[in-house]
Amino acid sequence: MLIVEEGFVVEKETHLTVMKTSLFFSGDGFAVYNCTGQLVFRVDSYGPDTRDSGELVLMDPNGRCLLTVRRKRPSLHQRWEGFLGERREGDKPIFSVRRSSIIGRSNMTVELFGDRIDEYNIEGNFGNRNCTIYDSGKEIMADIRRKVDATTNVMLGKDVFSLTLKPGFDGAFAMGLVLVLDQINGDDDGDDEVVDIEPTVEDCNISS
Repeated sequence: MLIVEEGFVVEKETHLTVMKTSLFFSGDGFAVYNCTGQLVFRVDSYGPDTRDSGELVLMDPNGRCLLTVRRKRPSLHQRWEGFLGERREGDKPIFSVRRSSIIGRSNMTVELFGDRIDEYNIEGNFGNRNCTIYDSGKEIMADIRRKVDATTNVMLGKDVFSLTLKPGFDGAFAMGLVLVLDQINGDDDGDDEVVDIEPTVEDCNISS
């Protein structure tokens, strides 16, 4: 299942906590933690016009560029493309994401390019943090869900949610898809309950 980098392909079911954040502005920044509270991925947002730039970079905790997602313009299906590392002019994408239909909030189709031609489907409603990533054989590869505080049993706001990776899936690729879903869908669906907490060790209930 290597798509972006071998070191992020999980060997067992893995639960990550994704937090929307920003260095200076309320924008498109993210911080992703594992079940012990260690930072795994980050996306920095430096200004209010980040969303308008149509390009985001996924980094490791040390700021190394892993993946760039970029909106393809023009595109009726809101197509986005993913590039290894920091995208440069002339680079070819390794995957693309597009709406399955131009009408309404449809599911997403993910196409892989290069040596490994494959297809994934994303079904559900990311705006409500409730969607699933399937491979071409309809096997579940990752789930995105609202997060519940294990100590209070309170559902957290949509700025904090869970990303569960199935064994063999590339976590960096999954997080790249999350960035695209966030850009396409936005945060205008459902009610929002805000509870500000850090990731807890209760998220470490990982099956082998």
